Amino acid sequence: MSHILLQTKAQALQAILLIASHEGHESYVTFCQLEDASAFTCSADCTIRRWDVVSGRCVQVYRGHTSIVNRILVVENQLFSSSYDRTARAWTVEQGQVTREFRGHRNCVLPLAYAARQDALAAPGPETAAAGGLLVTGSTDGTARVWRVASGCCHQTLRGHTGAVLCLLLDVPGHTAFTGSTDATVRAWDILSGQQLRVFREHQGSIICLELTDRLLYSGSADRTVKCWLADTGEPLHTFPAHGHSVSALKYHAGTLFTGSGDACARAFDARSGVLQRVFRGHALVINCLQVHGQLLFTASHDGALRLWDVRGLLGPPPPARRPAATRSLSLSRLFSNKVSCAATLPLQPA
Repeated sequence: MSHILLQTKAQALQAILLIASHEGHESYVTFCQLEDASAFTCSADCTIRRWDVVSGRCVQVYRGHTSIVNRILVVENQLFSSSYDRTARAWTVEQGQVTREFRGHRNCVLPLAYAARQDALAAPGPETAAAGGLLVTGSTDGTARVWRVASGCCHQTLRGHTGAVLCLLLDVPGHTAFTGSTDATVRAWDILSGQQLRVFREHQGSIICLELTDRLLYSGSADRTVKCWLADTGEPLHTFPAHGHSVSALKYHAGTLFTGSGDACARAFDARSGVLQRVFRGHALVINCLQVHGQLLFTASHDGALRLWDVRGLLGPPPPARRPAATRSLSLSRLFSNKVSCAATLPLQPA
């Protein structure tokens, strides 16, 4: 029953993405997030839209940015956005009103991350800084900034990278931010003090994506590799090769590390040993977003397709080589990226 409900909801969102691309937004969709009964999309047309998943109707348009909206993040009934107009903004979800503008970056703002007030308060003495939560943004100006959401003021500027900050993630309990940059390094920061904690140096190209689990940090790079590090020390443990192009997306699930690449393939590795378990072929262009739900892998690509793959058996012995089955177009929270629409609906086949 839950699988049927997932398909029904996903098919509705599939229709929303088509509407957003062709009838709603006036330019391509750059990111999408599914949150409860609503889907949120942002676009190169400078707007954000909220859609009713059941009816497919656009119920809210958020206007205010003056250039391409790059990312959105919906959390605690707040909508955060980043843009090429050098700002990040906070919005009320229901009214669509801007409640805060975060200004200070000298170039476009890309990744976003949020730490709720109660999480940030786990560390001693941050009451003033963490009131209302903390927003962390990365920019092509080479910095990341930590903002007080309640006031809109910049709490810390994280300086050290010599290139654009392309990705970031938060270890909220440890009040630590990890940032990846075109300078080929990953850096760890204390988001309360602004102190740089460590630098991860092994990659030979830009850091495009990051994933953190069980105190292990995974970084995907334009050098066609993924590296696994001890997050608390910066010690490199494994290198995951086998990619034919830049590594553009990462997702850890149940002992398996899934990667998306500019070679249009997704791959599954044993996360501990680095052994390649499976390759998923079917997309025509770079895979820029991954999500896993149960035994299903979702991949989104610049080719306009969203594909679903059956990944049963991945935790056992590697199966014999076979042509993978691209299946019906579905979607999950925080799944979509540039120019995503829909893949053809085909029957599921076991891996």
